[in-house]
Amino acid sequence: MIRTGLLLSILVVAPAYADAPKVVTAEAVQQGAGWTVSVTLAHPDTGWDHYASGWEVLAPDGVKLGYRELTHPHVEEQPFTRSLSGVTIPDGLDHVLIRPRCTLDGWVGSPTQLDLSN
Repeated sequence: MIRTGLLLSILVVAPAYADAPKVVTAEAVQQGAGWTVSVTLAHPDTGWDHYASGWEVLAPDGVKLGYRELTHPHVEEQPFTRSLSGVTIPDGLDHVLIRPRCTLDGWVGSPTQLDLSN
């Protein structure tokens, strides 16, 4: 009985990632010393209580290289693309990671790899 209650407590407390934002496509274009990263997300935004609220660019070791905040829901615009300019990507990297988040579930657990072509 205690184990059943504990399992039920874990299931109730654990976040539901079924509606987490998904990276549909992403590209990075080098422009001078910086990069412009464009990310297309799909997410079942329902309004101000649950929407894709941003994405970040990470180095393979997890260092944050850039962050694009999304300030409103995109209920009628799915999937949608937003860009971030001026991202500094260290020389020698052959890929970065894109990790989206939403207002309800937080950061996606597994980021998407974006290969770089110089």
